[in-house]
Amino acid sequence: MHRNRRAKIVATVGPASSDPAMLKALHLAGVDTFRMNFSHGTQEDHAKVHAAIRALETEVGRPIGILQDLQGPKIRVGTIKDGKFTVKAGDKVRFVLSGADGDPMSIPLPHPEIFAAIAPKQDLLIDDGRVRVRVTSLGAESIDAEVIIGGTISNRKGVNLPGTLLDLSPLTKKDRADLEFGLSLGVDWVALSFVQRPSDLIEARGLIGDRAGIMSKIEKPQALDHIDDIVRLSDSIMVARGDLGVEIPPEDVPGRQKELVRACRLAAKPVIVATQMLDSMVAAPAPTRAEASDVATAIYDGADAVMLSAESASGQYPLETVQMMDRIIRSTEHHKLYPSILAANSVDEEHSPPHAVAAAAATLAENIEAVAVVGFTSSGTTAARIARKRPPVPIVAITPDPAVARRCTLLWGAHSVLANDVSSYEEMVATAKATLLREDLAKENDLAVIVAGIPFGKAGSTNNLRVARVGRD
Repeated sequence: MHRNRRAKIVATVGPASSDPAMLKALHLAGVDTFRMNFSHGTQEDHAKVHAAIRALETEVGRPIGILQDLQGPKIRVGTIKDGKFTVKAGDKVRFVLSGADGDPMSIPLPHPEIFAAIAPKQDLLIDDGRVRVRVTSLGAESIDAEVIIGGTISNRKGVNLPGTLLDLSPLTKKDRADLEFGLSLGVDWVALSFVQRPSDLIEARGLIGDRAGIMSKIEKPQALDHIDDIVRLSDSIMVARGDLGVEIPPEDVPGRQKELVRACRLAAKPVIVATQMLDSMVAAPAPTRAEASDVATAIYDGADAVMLSAESASGQYPLETVQMMDRIIRSTEHHKLYPSILAANSVDEEHSPPHAVAAAAATLAENIEAVAVVGFTSSGTTAARIARKRPPVPIVAITPDPAVARRCTLLWGAHSVLANDVSSYEEMVATAKATLLREDLAKENDLAVIVAGIPFGKAGSTNNLRVARVGRD
């Protein structure tokens, strides 16, 4: 089974989609990687989902990726007297570290790192920005502020601080326990929430090593200030437009999305565009036209994958949502303007032999009308280097490592295939031809471009290119 599209679909698993039969239906409809959101559910719940996906993988005979999304530090107000109160623009409010009654002049904010970092004239956004207050003065354990946008403040609502760099690790005690649990299961990707600085990635790498790919969720403006280093230290990026759109002006989000997709493509790292892509389908069987355009825009930008959150986790139409996203992607990729728009967003490859060979393979495949580019890859790097050029044909990523095959399910255009490692040039060509025929990606006499690193099995050594005619010696 191979998809008739290049961009991939990530779907969040939740109550609406955790049943094994539904997981199978979603995968057959187009899901390439499943996301387990550790902000919800128990470890036992996630273990059952993981086992069901791995059983499904065995049944269908195709690699399936699993993404563990850690909750990260959640900054919230505490308990409010009577559950809630309302403020209006111009009102004065006070946040206190302790001893709070939960009224406008003693709003509990049990996060000492905020009191240590915030400064006058900086804003606090409550409940996804529905209430905005601006700091006027500070005490040792109090923050006085003026309400800029009024509304209701209620129990445990989230707080965003767009202008404040917090001395806060993205990995809480809960995250560390969940991380070790996820790694013991064998997740393929770990998504880090609340990444602010490159050191956050160094800390995570020390815990994860090479047991899973590290995905940085870009949802803080501070991360944008260090984006080149964050991309370099990450294995992939998620454009988490929900929190990002709260902390930066909404009109800036589309441009930032394009910048992040381009930065990842330049670095040959997969990038997911996420949040509210088909949000109306949580409760309706069809999306709005604006949502369809939003998904298409991410595809025109060249994103590796687009993601469903509540739509597949808790919505009423999880299967229909995946089917719709699949149709939007395929329609966009088959539109007559897609190749030219994608080419206009192309990036130059790095000036090194591995990148040059991969770029040449993509160009050559198009010029000779080959049916595929076959990349032998031990780490996934060769396939990623080919994918950055966005060739018009499938990228067949052949690897002996199941973990690499699963991670490649997130990579634009990649069709992952598990095969025994090759040890000779002749075996490489024979394996490539046999794989193309078996996977129904070629027929007799079709041309294919084959890319590998010699000596075989050495990660990152892309240095060999071969044109072969399928079915002939």
